Amino acid sequence: MKHIVDRAADFVLAVERVFGVRPRLLDGSRAVQIDEVKLSLQAGERELCVIRMHGALEEYLAVIEVRGDIEVPLLKAKELLDA
Repeated sequence: MKHIVDRAADFVLAVERVFGVRPRLLDGSRAVQIDEVKLSLQAGERELCVIRMHGALEEYLAVIEVRGDIEVPLLKAKELLDA
């Protein structure tokens, strides 16, 4: 029996739980924005990209591998942004 995991299905809710604010949806359920930071699931939902927005320009701050629970990389992203 195959087990399918859809990390994007819980992504928006997990962002809200970890960051404590409701994010702005950018690309369906695969990219959200909190203030000037964009969080985007990429590479088949195996990478979480942390991107600082400067108007139309994007500055990639980190790419965090996603394995299993989406909250783990989101917690790493929050630590990075809080530092």
